[in-house]
Amino acid sequence: MASLSLKHIYKRYPGGVTAVSDFCLEIKDKEFIIFVGPSGCGKTTTLRMISGLEEITEGELYIGDRLVNDVAPKDRDIAMVFQNYALYPHMTVFENMAFGLKLRKTPKEEIKRRVEEAARILDIAHLLDRRPKALSGGQRQRVALGRAIVREPKVFLLDEPLSNLDAKLRAAMRTEITKLHKRLGTTFIYVTHDQIEAMTMATRIVVMKDGLIQQVDTPQMLYDNPCNMFVAGFIGTPQMNFLNATLSKKGDNVYATIGSNEFKLPAEKAENEALQEYIGKEVIVGIRPECVRDDDAGIQLYGKEWGCTAQVDVKEDMGAETYLYLTLDETPVIGRISGRSSAVSGESHQIAFNMNLAHIFDKDTEKCICH
Repeated sequence: MASLSLKHIYKRYPGGVTAVSDFCLEIKDKEFIIFVGPSGCGKTTTLRMISGLEEITEGELYIGDRLVNDVAPKDRDIAMVFQNYALYPHMTVFENMAFGLKLRKTPKEEIKRRVEEAARILDIAHLLDRRPKALSGGQRQRVALGRAIVREPKVFLLDEPLSNLDAKLRAAMRTEITKLHKRLGTTFIYVTHDQIEAMTMATRIVVMKDGLIQQVDTPQMLYDNPCNMFVAGFIGTPQMNFLNATLSKKGDNVYATIGSNEFKLPAEKAENEALQEYIGKEVIVGIRPECVRDDDAGIQLYGKEWGCTAQVDVKEDMGAETYLYLTLDETPVIGRISGRSSAVSGESHQIAFNMNLAHIFDKDTEKCICH
């Protein structure tokens, strides 16, 4: 198996376009690393540089202790699963999975053993005689994974492998790929723009924007401690509410004024040294939708210091939870309310924020001041 080391990697294209800038990352053996970010952020380009399909303009890439900048893709001991599956239509499932091994002159018995073992793991043993056109999207995805598995590579690279599947199948395949990673005990590097895939599958997530790494951490740490507004807004569904606020101090207490409402900050935030520099200044207060409460217990618990009245624009009943699209002093707010909500569209509604879990950001740099 293998660890990877990316040291100050750059990708520049003719015309002065820089797709990836100063990418530094240490990937441990057997990790499940996910690159996530919006389209055009450089995540697929980085994956293709690891695979050898794109040249590295500057920097060093190590797989294990071996510098592989100038090593051909076929000699890097990696396997890549593409977004469009890239299966040969005229070959059966068995032939598709065996093709790479045949090129390597692997003995027939060994090919048969590896293909059958991979097919058993992926539950496609009954499909080995079929051609791709006779398979569903999920089955084709499994064949593409199987073709990678039979090579027994040190590193698996997966480029948005689930984006062509419907929502239900995508959720099922997330679980299958997570199980596969644990079963194979191999390093996985996975690219997606879907933060739900990243949060549910990764051991660590690399959040990218405009070719730059924004933050690298475990899913829970990214969720609880985002380093800036981009990460805070990208991780979490629905995305975090960002509210313009002005900080003021009265005695030992610090208050955030949002529109016509004044919210007393919890003591641990008020005592934060970094926050003291922002007294009298404008900041951004980040509130996750699930930190918006409208139930009796929430209003009773938080309402005294953190309660307010908002206009209900749209109410979406999702069964186990309700999404409320609200307006608070001309600022849109989304609430993810557990259970049933008494809110009525078009009417004002009493809500409360759990400010214990609020994040405060610098308005200019968008960096987090305190969590």
